[in-house]
Amino acid sequence: MDFQPDDDQRALRDGLRALLGGRFGRDALRAAVAAPGLDRGLWRALGEAGFFALCVPEAHGGLGLGAAEAVLVFEEAGRALLPGPLAATFLAAGDVEGAAAGEVVVTAVDGTLVPWLDAADVVLGDAAGAEALRSVDPLTPLHRVPGGRAGAPGDASLLLAAEQLGSACRTRDLAVQHAREREQFGRPVGAFQAVKHLCAELLVRTEVTRAAVYAAAVTGDPGEVAGAKLLADDAAARNARDCLQVYGGMGFTWEADVHLHLKRAWVRAGLGTTAARAEEELAAAL
Repeated sequence: MDFQPDDDQRALRDGLRALLGGRFGRDALRAAVAAPGLDRGLWRALGEAGFFALCVPEAHGGLGLGAAEAVLVFEEAGRALLPGPLAATFLAAGDVEGAAAGEVVVTAVDGTLVPWLDAADVVLGDAAGAEALRSVDPLTPLHRVPGGRAGAPGDASLLLAAEQLGSACRTRDLAVQHAREREQFGRPVGAFQAVKHLCAELLVRTEVTRAAVYAAAVTGDPGEVAGAKLLADDAAARNARDCLQVYGGMGFTWEADVHLHLKRAWVRAGLGTTAARAEEELAAAL
């Protein structure tokens, strides 16, 4: 089975990457970290670009595409560390008026957690009694609801896995770029075997995860989605940690973006299908 994107899918991915590069580049990311909050203008721009309406049927004003295209755009969102309840709004686009156009922000109770509760116009699930948490990710405010009254939205785990894949790709690229440019003892640090091994592991981890996420998007099999989320959570966090190692002391500074990817990876790992739940589902399927 061929999991490589076709020309239209590559054009879709490239178009969103260009849009995010113009609207949410590094300066915008840093500005968002300095003054956290949902950028409604960016949200509407995503709506105008068809981000949220991607899988809404054409008869209802959407683009009528499928999960294969959805994971490509969410991969780009993860790569850019795009903030906001993207998956919940995307999944609600066909049911909640204004969500597809980016005029309405939708969040959902996900187990015991609710991301972006204060910024959302519509909350799916019972968030009564929700209490604010101190989120490790400065761009993902969280609330906790007592008891965990609702499960994750149906396809959220696949979209979260795609975001984790995008983040893993970005930290791989950052590590390789740094290994090429940073010199020690008159040589690029990437010339040293220990750094080469780290970069190779970053690449292998990313490509294995990519195959799993793309395959799950094509088949839609619940077991493959759980496996893809499990791999993607691991790849995003471990790639960020290995990227920190390649950066050396610089990686631990606030100025480097690597820590933002690691923190977001930790938060996403707690949403949708968690590692423990995925392992149980996969074990039950054996």
